[in-house]
Amino acid sequence: MPEAILTLNAGSSSIKFGLYTSESGNLAIRVKGEVEDVGDDLRMTAKDGYGARLADEDWSGEAGSTDALFRRLLDWIEAHLGDDHLVAVGHRIVHGGRDFQDSIRLTVDIVSALKGLTPLAPLHQPRSLAPIEAILELRPDLPQVGCFDTAFHRTIVPPASRYAIPSALEDEGIRRYGFHGLSYAHVASRLPDMLPGRRKVVVAHLGNGASLCAMRDGRSVDTTMGFSALDGLVMGTRPGLLDPGVLLFLMKEHGMSHDDLEDLLYRRSGMLGVSGLSADIRVLSSSDDPRAREAIDLFAFRVARETAAMANTLEGLDSIVFTGGIGENSPLVRRLVCERLVWLGVAIDPAANERGSGIITTDGSKVTAVAIAADEEIVIAEDARRLCGGTCIPAEASSRKMLSRISLKVRK
Repeated sequence: MPEAILTLNAGSSSIKFGLYTSESGNLAIRVKGEVEDVGDDLRMTAKDGYGARLADEDWSGEAGSTDALFRRLLDWIEAHLGDDHLVAVGHRIVHGGRDFQDSIRLTVDIVSALKGLTPLAPLHQPRSLAPIEAILELRPDLPQVGCFDTAFHRTIVPPASRYAIPSALEDEGIRRYGFHGLSYAHVASRLPDMLPGRRKVVVAHLGNGASLCAMRDGRSVDTTMGFSALDGLVMGTRPGLLDPGVLLFLMKEHGMSHDDLEDLLYRRSGMLGVSGLSADIRVLSSSDDPRAREAIDLFAFRVARETAAMANTLEGLDSIVFTGGIGENSPLVRRLVCERLVWLGVAIDPAANERGSGIITTDGSKVTAVAIAADEEIVIAEDARRLCGGTCIPAEASSRKMLSRISLKVRK
C-alpha cells in the first residue's frame, strides 16, 4: 500500500501542514496547507502539489479545543489520502536542549522530557508539543517523529557557543543553542547544487522570527539566536539583541514582573514596537508613516551588521542566502541589507532582486546573494520517513537510550 507522511509545523499564529507521498523513491508534496489564526477566527487553506486550491474553510468552531482542531485536520487529511496509507506524522519542535540533537520517534515519556525544556522556550515549546499530545490522544498507534530546530546547530563549539557566565551555569545548560535549524538544514542540502564551491555562506532566515547562520561547508559554526528565540536580529514582535541592563532597569524602576517582561519581549517589541503599527513587513512596506520606515531600516541595519559578524566567524564570505517569509518575498529588505554590505563585495542586481528567485547579485559581485523559498516541511518529512518508513524498531526501544541520557536540569 502506498505510504504517506504528514508534517505539522506549529508556529505562533498558524499551523502549516504538508502531506507527502513517495514517488520513485523521492518524497513529493501532495497537499500543502495552513490553519491560520486570523483575528478571533481560524481559517484552513490548502493547495495540491501543483498549486491548485483544494480548500478555503472557516474552522473557527475548533478554536477553543486543541483536540477538536486536530481531529478535524486528521479527518480532512485522511479524506484526501485516496489509496495512500498515513504511516507517520513529523513535527517541528523548537527546543531540544543539550540532549535531543537528532530527530527521534516520540513517546509519552519523550514528550514529558521535552515539556521539561519549556522554560528555555516558554512561548514556542508548548505550541510545538500541543499537536503531538493531541495526536497521541486521537491516534495513539500513529507513529510520530520530532525534528528539532536546535539540532542543526549542534556543530557550534566554544567560543561561539559560550556565554561569559560562571561555568556552573554553563554546566546547567545555559549556553547558545540557535534556532531555525530545519530551515537551515534545507538550505544546506541545496548549497552544493545552488552555490557550488562556495564554502563560507551566511544564511538569513528572515520572517516574523529571524536569525542568521554562518555555515562552513554546510555546517553551522555560528548563529545570531542563542539560549532563547529572543536573541539576535530585530523580529516581528521580539527585540533581538538587548542590553540586559534594560531589563534590570524595567524591573527596578517600572516594577515589571517576569510575566510583564515576557509579554514585552515576546509580543510587544520588534518591528511592532518600533512602528506602533504592525509586525507585518507587508503592512509596513506599504505605509507612509515614518515610524514604519524606521522599523524596516532598523530591521535591515541589524541584519547587515550581524551578517558582518558572521563573516568574521567564517573569516571570509562567499555567499548570502535569503530565505523565510521576508527573505524570499521582500525585495525592499534584501536591497536595504545588500546596500549596507557593498563594502564586503555585495553588488545587487536591481532587476534580479525584484524577480526575487535565484541569484540577485551582478555577475561581477564578489559575494553572491541568492533568494530561495524556505521548506522546513520537506526536512521533517524526510526524517519521518527515515525513522518510520518500512520496518523500524518500536518507538519505545528507540527512545529508551535517549531518555537515559537526559540530564539537563532547569531551575524553576
